Amino acid sequence: MGEDPEANGVNIIGLFWDWFSHAPNWHGPDGIPTRLAEHIWYSGLSLLVAAAIGLPLGLLTGHTGRGGLLAASLANFARALPTLGIVILVVLLYGVGLVPVLAALIALAVPPILVNTYEGIRTVDADVKDAAQGMGMTWREVLFQVEIPAAMPLILLGLRTAAIQIVATATVAAYVSLGGLGRYIFDGFQRQDYNAVVGGSVLVVLLAVIVAGVFLLLRRFLVPAGVRQGGRAA
Repeated sequence: MGEDPEANGVNIIGLFWDWFSHAPNWHGPDGIPTRLAEHIWYSGLSLLVAAAIGLPLGLLTGHTGRGGLLAASLANFARALPTLGIVILVVLLYGVGLVPVLAALIALAVPPILVNTYEGIRTVDADVKDAAQGMGMTWREVLFQVEIPAAMPLILLGLRTAAIQIVATATVAAYVSLGGLGRYIFDGFQRQDYNAVVGGSVLVVLLAVIVAGVFLLLRRFLVPAGVRQGGRAA
């Protein structure tokens, strides 16, 4: 006889609230504020480095039309690599620490940033670029004043996808004895403390939802009104 899905949902909510509202879980090095700050730190640093790699490559290949296929192929190859496998490999080569986690999260985040940036720049209307060049604009002006604004929905889509994937995957930090929300999941399983497992999992989901909402707000401010009205969705 199957279990009632609604009852399961209520049970999960109850487990989460019992854990979340338990005062000791908000204090000390294992408290929710500390673990949340660690998770955001790992995620933010990984996204920053991935953007520093993926955005320039995507802009360069998209603008020049050279090397785009190779860059996209390498990005798709990196996307297929198992995150935990990268962590283990870098641990064997480098040792336990933050580097293995960052390496895995960056490898996960670069592909969507690079590919979406490349596609966004590449698909800008050629007539618009020709008109800008005909007005005497330099290649740099065409890139920053014409191509990037037009491609901004896809660029933000790549960044948003990467950010959500990073937040969801940064729990692997606990695998190499670091912090973050993954500590509740890993330690909870070891102690059979399923309140902590559910609590950590729900917090990761909520953080991913918040990140998605932040990028929706960024879209309103960074995407030109003409592009938004043109129907290019991020």
